[in-house]
Amino acid sequence: MSYVSPEDRPRFEPGQPSEGKAAALIAWGLYILSIPSANLLVIVGLIVAYAARGTATGVARAHLDAQIALFWSVFWWSVIAWIGIIVSFMLMFVLIGFVTIIIFGLAWLVIFIWFTVKSVLGLMALLGDRAP
Repeated sequence: MSYVSPEDRPRFEPGQPSEGKAAALIAWGLYILSIPSANLLVIVGLIVAYAARGTATGVARAHLDAQIALFWSVFWWSVIAWIGIIVSFMLMFVLIGFVTIIIFGLAWLVIFIWFTVKSVLGLMALLGDRAP
């Protein structure tokens, strides 16, 4: 285990300079703008977060990690919801998929709203120099 001097440690306190804050702001902005772009900008935001994560410190690093975690959790929940929608659509031909397609459609809507709210709250926290 190597020794890390106190000045080289990440500072998580508010008001401390944080390298990577611009990238975190750009990534949160792209996450929010992904709504009108049919989710294309969220991929760009994910790439920005991955690219800046290695050099980021402090609060910005925490936000970049949160952005990456948010993307992957929403991605996998969306995959599950879309699989459910597709299976329910196929079951509609035998008249048993009507209820489940509504349930999975509502689940996808909740995931979409959760992603949007989490992105806006993350941006507000970063602007206030708080952890996500």
